[in-house]
Amino acid sequence: MATSHAKKAAKFISDPERVTRHDQTFWGLREKRDIQAAMLPEWEDLREHASEIKEHTLTHLADYLDEFSRNLESNGVIVHWAKDAQEFNEIAYSILAEHNVKKLVKSKSMLTEECEMNKYLIAKGIDVVETDLGERILQLMNLKPAHIVVPAAHITRDEVGELFEKDGISKDIGNHDPTYLTQCARYSLRQEFIEADAGMTGCNFGVASTGDCVVCTNEGNADMSTSIPKLHIVSMGIDKVIPNYDALAVFQRLLARSATGQPSVSFTSQFRKARPGAEMHVILVDNGRSNIIADQLHWRTAKCIRCGACMNTCPVYRRSMGYSYNYFIPGPIGINLGMVHNPKKHSGNVSACSLCLSCDLVCPVKVAPGSQIYYWRQALEGFGTENKEKKYMSVAMTELYQHPAIYSVATKYAHFANIIPQKMMDVKLNTWSVGHDMPHFPKKTFHTLYKQMMEEEKEKEKGINNSLYWFSWHIELLCNV
Repeated sequence: MATSHAKKAAKFISDPERVTRHDQTFWGLREKRDIQAAMLPEWEDLREHASEIKEHTLTHLADYLDEFSRNLESNGVIVHWAKDAQEFNEIAYSILAEHNVKKLVKSKSMLTEECEMNKYLIAKGIDVVETDLGERILQLMNLKPAHIVVPAAHITRDEVGELFEKDGISKDIGNHDPTYLTQCARYSLRQEFIEADAGMTGCNFGVASTGDCVVCTNEGNADMSTSIPKLHIVSMGIDKVIPNYDALAVFQRLLARSATGQPSVSFTSQFRKARPGAEMHVILVDNGRSNIIADQLHWRTAKCIRCGACMNTCPVYRRSMGYSYNYFIPGPIGINLGMVHNPKKHSGNVSACSLCLSCDLVCPVKVAPGSQIYYWRQALEGFGTENKEKKYMSVAMTELYQHPAIYSVATKYAHFANIIPQKMMDVKLNTWSVGHDMPHFPKKTFHTLYKQMMEEEKEKEKGINNSLYWFSWHIELLCNV
């Protein structure tokens, strides 16, 4: 049975200060996204166009992948195909082993997280160094990303400062100024770039018409990873391919605005071929993506461009953090991706949704992750992973609302529950009491108050009618006189 999101969230929400900081950080990104969207009158047209491009590409995926690979190979790039995580890891290692690579520097790639590539390569004796600052911090802490765009946003600067002091990256003890710590990280990573035998990047978009592998970063670390080592490996999910530059222009206008509220990322790098004297490999990975596309109800999940907008707006993610989810990608899109990969293992995440559908509103490619989660909830019983308590509660509430007489009695006497002390309500069986005060039931029900109000209105109307009658009678009397 999958561990429930609520149980995993308990540790994080026990620290109100951290919860508040986490909530405000990501709501700030949501607000920046809204500002950028409001500055483009064509924003909704862009979202619709992006959604249509993705739908078209996914329904013609084999053709675009063939075109993409042919254009890469025509530029001297070596293309590999991996059906699953194991095959991807084996291909990556075989390339590195062939070139006697001892140290690999890599920019951020959620695909390598998905396939647990770092763990695999390190076990084979290869030193894998994350070069994205957030990813590097987490790597030194032996932690996984808690967000797909800003993976270490939950870590405080004091925690980073203490980490850098312990690892000798920072020399000025007690100086936890972010600018200073960033400079220390740059000096440390610079040496890693110089010593590296190979560089690996992810791929935000693969342009089929040209064979471009497009990588979007704010730190330039992808360029450093490919500028010094003579070997460049691209890890790319097959769902990242798009038709042409016109399509790329649409996604470039949406990606950064949706992710961090920027008009554009600082660095957009396009790799089409290896530089002179170097070698470039592209590993195209399926790992269940074909199954997602074939799912008639949930194929839209494959449209995701990994901007993280759904996480930034999600009231559950913002208050429970990424480690509360048991899939490596958290938030609304992570719930869906986890379910299409292994519904029994990841069904514990499905409850981590208020169904506010704010994620549907902000998704730049209209994946509608919140609506997808609703469909998954209806299917849990088929997997044998439904919450029995909620199921019985639903049955009881159905009976209550379908029988007016029972409903009236229940609401009429509900106020007697107010005499129960709060401490007696704060028990494990009453999960609502976690983070909430039990509601105070009024002595008069809504129906009683409504009837009372209507009677008062009738009395007022009767009084007005009587006044009008006497007024008109006096007018008539005066006229006769």
